[in-house]
Amino acid sequence: MKKTLLVAVFLLGHIISFAQGNDEKAVAEAVERIRVAIIGAKEADLMKLTSPKLTYGHSNGLLEDQKEFIRALVSEESKFTKIELSEQTITISGDVALVRHKLMGDTHNKGKEPAAVRLGVLMVLQKISGQWVLIGRQAFKLV
Repeated sequence: MKKTLLVAVFLLGHIISFAQGNDEKAVAEAVERIRVAIIGAKEADLMKLTSPKLTYGHSNGLLEDQKEFIRALVSEESKFTKIELSEQTITISGDVALVRHKLMGDTHNKGKEPAAVRLGVLMVLQKISGQWVLIGRQAFKLV
């Protein structure tokens, strides 16, 4: 009996570990799709990857909901021409993932000169109907 219980606990630990590893990979893939979608600025792609409850915080303090976030990108009011992510960490708790990374990129927003950005970012993704979607994001300027 004790041996069976020990084996069951051991197997359950491996199953949970395997599932978490799969989720981490899925979250990393979702973050990459979001990165590409922000540069591409296609409304349909951005809608699929974000929650209607999105709260998106910029490094200058501006907060946007899903509708405003997408409108700004599609209109090129906010335009990234390059985004590179580094030092990414992913922490998963149930159906929520916290992703931290550094973002180095180039912008060319409507009416402004091209500029380089160096940001720290915290993203919050939630697994909804089997898909990881962005529900929160906050950026801060790196010195």
